[in-house]
Amino acid sequence: MSTAKVRLYVEHDLAGGASFEATPDQMHYLAGVMRLAPGDGVMLFNGRDGEWRAEITEATRKSCRFAVRHRERGQTDEAGPWLLFAPVKRNGTDLIVEKATELGVGRLQPVTTEYTNTARIKPERLRAIAIEAAEQCGRLTLPEIGGLKPLAAAISELPAGRTLYHMDETGGGRAISEVMAPGAIGALLTGPEGGFSPSELDLLGNLPNSKSISLGSRILRAETAALAALACWQALAGDWR
Repeated sequence: MSTAKVRLYVEHDLAGGASFEATPDQMHYLAGVMRLAPGDGVMLFNGRDGEWRAEITEATRKSCRFAVRHRERGQTDEAGPWLLFAPVKRNGTDLIVEKATELGVGRLQPVTTEYTNTARIKPERLRAIAIEAAEQCGRLTLPEIGGLKPLAAAISELPAGRTLYHMDETGGGRAISEVMAPGAIGALLTGPEGGFSPSELDLLGNLPNSKSISLGSRILRAETAALAALACWQALAGDWR
């Protein structure tokens, strides 16, 4: 079996000796784009069973089959922070999902706010983006992706004890390095272009387990703020294994 060139997320259970068909999109990618042939190796993961080396036993434009050989990595806990974010225009939302997956977010929760200018998202599209990012970056799990919810409803569903770090563009927040402790998981909240409304800032300020965070003096685009906050979390509290 050749050296694996490709890493793919699959829904199937993974165990030595298992065999199953690739999805149509995977068939096209493996045979039509990567030009892989029977005998070539691929790496497979499903978020449950670790990462496995498999062999392509059949590869055409109409059919592709995997034979699972042996496990390369056991499943590990990849618990990361939740990211609650107001969707922006399509390309910006796609960027948030892709990069947040790479940076280790555990759950992506789109929220509507008073100034949100995008009222619709396509969860299946966001999931496809997250899968591709997870395949590329080497993580063993996919982030959960919630449906679009009003801000208050999304906040009410945070697990007990999970600190909410909300980005405050008004200048009232503390530096993230002063607030976030090593090993903190928590949840990060970023707003839309235009920021949070006064009533929303009051809501966040009155939550018992919420902390206001500043990302510096510059005015950041919504997608930049989300990724900057996650990068700070990774540097201050993330898992570097």
